[in-house]
Amino acid sequence: MIKDHRPYSVKKAWYRLIRLYVRHRLAPQLTSLGNHPFIVKPWYIELFGGPIRIGNHITLLGCSDKKTRLTVWSDKPDVPGITIGDHVLISPGVRISAADSVRIGDSCMLASHVYITDSDWHGIYDRSMTPKASYEVTLEENVWIGDSAIVCKGVTIGENSVIGAGSVVVSDIPSNVIAAGNPAKVIKALDPSKEMITRKDRFSDAERMTRVLEAAEKQALKGNTFFGWIKSFFFPCK
Repeated sequence: MIKDHRPYSVKKAWYRLIRLYVRHRLAPQLTSLGNHPFIVKPWYIELFGGPIRIGNHITLLGCSDKKTRLTVWSDKPDVPGITIGDHVLISPGVRISAADSVRIGDSCMLASHVYITDSDWHGIYDRSMTPKASYEVTLEENVWIGDSAIVCKGVTIGENSVIGAGSVVVSDIPSNVIAAGNPAKVIKALDPSKEMITRKDRFSDAERMTRVLEAAEKQALKGNTFFGWIKSFFFPCK
């Protein structure tokens, strides 16, 4: 779709429907959900087990062919589970699986199809049972994980670091570097003299961002009518 033919009132009603779904279907499955969540197509977000804690200003994206899955699977009581900080971006198709603890710091970005796990889920010699040990995964603040990368058990990725698309991370990655490959290795250090602007820096003023986005949408949808929107379904034009 090149042009959105909906009038602004219809789009606002759509947003209200999404918020209603989040409040009554998604949020009750979470241990906590912070303020100002931006969740797209929440019916394609799958949650299993707990605890799952999500901070403020989350951007959580679902898609029909790329469902986003957050799973805690453990036979132990009181595991930490999945903890997601503030201003985190989680793209369609991301899977996070915790047998014990996966922690994602503020302002992290996870591209599509990223997989993060703190367990092998099966023993090497006894494959009929899950392994007894799991190893915490930690993404420190402002980490960026590229498309289809895999972060394995026991890994810590230092703040501001970038993991290249398709990489497999099996050991710790220090702060302020770019790492890539299978297994992922440091290929470049980030320039410490350059200013680092995080999602928290950019989007921390939620009320201001809401006003800006509303003004932009009103301008983009200006002149659209309800009947024009219906007509676009049956008689689409270039």
